[in-house]
Amino acid sequence: MNYDLKEIFECFAADGTYLSGEPYGSGHIHDTFLVETRESDKDNYILQRLNNKIFKNIPALQQNIERVTIHLRNKLSAVPGSDIKRECLILIPAHDGKSWIIDKDGNFWRMYIFISRHRSYNIVDSPDKAFEGGKAIGRFQAMLADMPGEPLNETIPRFHDIENRLDILERTIKANPVGRVASVSEEITQYLSRGEEMKTILKLGRAGKIPLRITHNDTKFNNILLDENDKALCVIDLDTVMPGYVHYDFGDAIRTVTNTAAEDEKELSKVRMDISLFKAYARGYLSETGKTLNQVEKEYLAFAPKLITYTIGIRFLTDFIDGDNYFKIHHEFHNLQRTRAQLKLVMSMEEQYGEMQKIISDLV
Repeated sequence: MNYDLKEIFECFAADGTYLSGEPYGSGHIHDTFLVETRESDKDNYILQRLNNKIFKNIPALQQNIERVTIHLRNKLSAVPGSDIKRECLILIPAHDGKSWIIDKDGNFWRMYIFISRHRSYNIVDSPDKAFEGGKAIGRFQAMLADMPGEPLNETIPRFHDIENRLDILERTIKANPVGRVASVSEEITQYLSRGEEMKTILKLGRAGKIPLRITHNDTKFNNILLDENDKALCVIDLDTVMPGYVHYDFGDAIRTVTNTAAEDEKELSKVRMDISLFKAYARGYLSETGKTLNQVEKEYLAFAPKLITYTIGIRFLTDFIDGDNYFKIHHEFHNLQRTRAQLKLVMSMEEQYGEMQKIISDLV
């Protein structure tokens, strides 16, 4: 669909004149555009059409992001030498003061300052990058630990709740809406056989052994921006920042940091967890959060990557069976390809689990 990006841009209180707008990034959910301004001394911007089929309450979503970014900005302003425009997402208000607009076709839009001179990676090729990613997420969590006020809104209810995800999968299997169940019987068996073990974190939370905290909940590595020297810069994509367990953030980061192949790798022999990258990320993460996590949280960090890789795999499998209604796909079997790659990564983590536990134990 063609949008009048200039008209939409001019609904926001931006500092600069619209020059051009082009699709940007590789996100699965929103439509994202980079807007360049005519003036060389003005910021460029990220303009996003928000997916309100997935995020059904855009005002609540935006309220979370407003609260989080203001708190992070206040924290950073107290740190000498901070470059706030690059180290924190900054929402641009619309002319009516809200942080979003609705266009004439009913689409929701928001705008951020574009973070200049950043680097983003889908695949991590060195322990140094993994360490910096760990620092970025750890710092993000640590800075939000004392954010005042009511709990954040739950933008996608029960997002990482594996009991809920398994229930949805089983209902989708039963409904078999597009007749794909028979073709994925092996994948279904593999995933369901691990279901009970994967409820561990929820059980610990219900028992009061681990606390709910403010978590990002979508910490794949390309949501961590590094600077031109590959040092931790900024955590982006705050749509799912809400109450959660730290294991969700640690687990999803490890899922993407340590994978030796792409999330949707077709050649499964290429998919495995690189234990050296796990160690480097964990070291960076615990350097920022080691003083805030309790002993049980630390003890189950090694389990977290298995849980979240499994959970993402469940979501890809469910979407495939359902007819591909959630994630953007590039071909008919894209979600199945993703499903198989995540399962292979879970298996690699299972093989190395003892070593993962020892690494965490040595770091804490």
